[in-house]
Amino acid sequence: MGNRRVVVTGLGAISPLGLDVEQTWQGLLAGRSGVGKITGFDASALPVRIAAEVKGFDPNETFGRRRARHLDRVVQLALVATKEAIEASKLDVASIPERAGVVYASGIGGIQTLEEGVRTLITRGAEWVNPYVVPMMIPNMAAGEIAMEWQLLGYNSCTVTACSASAHAIGTAFDAIRMGRADVIVCGGSEAAVTPVGIAGFAAMKALSTRNDEPERASRPFDAERDGFVLGEGAATLVLEEREFALRRGAPVLAELLGYGATSDAYHVAQPHPDGDGIVRAMAAALADAGLSPGDIGYVNAHGTSTAPNDRVETVALKRVFGDRVPLVSSTKSMTGHTLGAAGALESLICVLAIQNSVVPPTVNLENKDPECDLDYVANSPRAAKVRFAMNNSLGFGGHNTALIFGAADGASAAAG
Repeated sequence: MGNRRVVVTGLGAISPLGLDVEQTWQGLLAGRSGVGKITGFDASALPVRIAAEVKGFDPNETFGRRRARHLDRVVQLALVATKEAIEASKLDVASIPERAGVVYASGIGGIQTLEEGVRTLITRGAEWVNPYVVPMMIPNMAAGEIAMEWQLLGYNSCTVTACSASAHAIGTAFDAIRMGRADVIVCGGSEAAVTPVGIAGFAAMKALSTRNDEPERASRPFDAERDGFVLGEGAATLVLEEREFALRRGAPVLAELLGYGATSDAYHVAQPHPDGDGIVRAMAAALADAGLSPGDIGYVNAHGTSTAPNDRVETVALKRVFGDRVPLVSSTKSMTGHTLGAAGALESLICVLAIQNSVVPPTVNLENKDPECDLDYVANSPRAAKVRFAMNNSLGFGGHNTALIFGAADGASAAAG
């Protein structure tokens, strides 16, 4: 890949815990659940009536009523998170438009728009279908809108790999900068699948928790009584830059991205390989890419969905990679829910904050020990810890596995060589 190093200079988020990075981070440290009764539509006829929704966001206020009508919620969230990240990075795109790009992900895309289009087609006829249905529903439109909003004229792509999508987006952006295809890439992911079909579809798979009467306790990764994940929505954006370019312009360097591993289980449409083979190889590849040994990692933000097979398999995989010295592990999905294609970016952002703040956010609702999940998952309360290197794992339907490694901005140079 060459010697070009890549740093993180901006972070942005909108999540079930808050409308920006700081609100989200403080919610995580407080161990606050973002899960509640579904408010976006009438879910009374569905078997699952809870989700981790973004609260207090008014798209009409943010974009104006006319523009908001032409943006699916998945794109609205992406634009909000990206605005925060670009402003935080102090990036002047106008000076380098053709060297600045976008890689932005979504696992599903504009499902809300698609559902509305289908309802209109069935109830009113084809002539009433919104002409914006196609551009509003396709998964790449967040990347397109971000590029148009900030005139990012360089490398532009979209990854659509289920729950690994935004981790793949970050990895793809990392590689593109290392290869010299760009100096700056805005990357991340967005998801807004808390819709009737989204909930009904995952519920039909028996993937969702049915704790409708105690939503705050429903997402409980690694707990013996876990019964499925909670669907979440949100977006997270990272600004990645070639290190020397960032230093020359005086950018706020928050962390260094050091390693990326991506593999396939080639095993099952929804279940991880029972031995954790794919994520083991992804973690090993990320460590090799970063030039680190397992003992260097101080924190792993686990995929940790709160489904029985995932949490067990990921625990097995962590033991295979780290042996008897597994670092601190937590699943912040216990508070944010599973944001699908946004999860990898949101949890990468959390890794950067853990490194910066020397604190690991907890896994909440971990109340009953599962003998098959016997690691230190930072149960229920955050923990002070000097984290120099952090890893984020993401696993997606279809057998997609990714691992990303971030390092402290002032301590990663030795590992990077």
